[in-house]
Amino acid sequence: MAQPKWLQHFLSTYQALNKDNLARLTDIYHDEIEFEDPLHKVVGLTDLNQYFANLYENVTDIHFDIHHYIAQDNQAAIYWTMVYSHPKLNSGQDIQVEGHSLLTIVGDRVIRHRDYVDMGAMLYEHIPLLGWGVKAIKNRASR
Repeated sequence: MAQPKWLQHFLSTYQALNKDNLARLTDIYHDEIEFEDPLHKVVGLTDLNQYFANLYENVTDIHFDIHHYIAQDNQAAIYWTMVYSHPKLNSGQDIQVEGHSLLTIVGDRVIRHRDYVDMGAMLYEHIPLLGWGVKAIKNRASR
């Protein structure tokens, strides 16, 4: 099945985003966007723009490798690996985390974007002391 045009446009734009071209968010997101991840809920394009500005301000590098998607009607699920580096996490080295996003569109723009990601793998495991505890809990729970 061919990738829907709106999804193709979303993915190519999203993967090209950086701190210098955040104005492109208006090309892919609806004015009334509801964006949610495990740490934040953002409503409206203005607040989403600020969310992304803060994100890019705090990381050294970030990109998403898209592995797979499932699209039907006005929704898509996207499976990805996020690779990012932050000067205060993991000694500034790259951190990789698997996740997925559920998108809903209206017209040709995303109105709902919900990210699902393991916050331990993304953040908590890379914070000194706390990371040791999170890893120990995960190891114990997997036995």
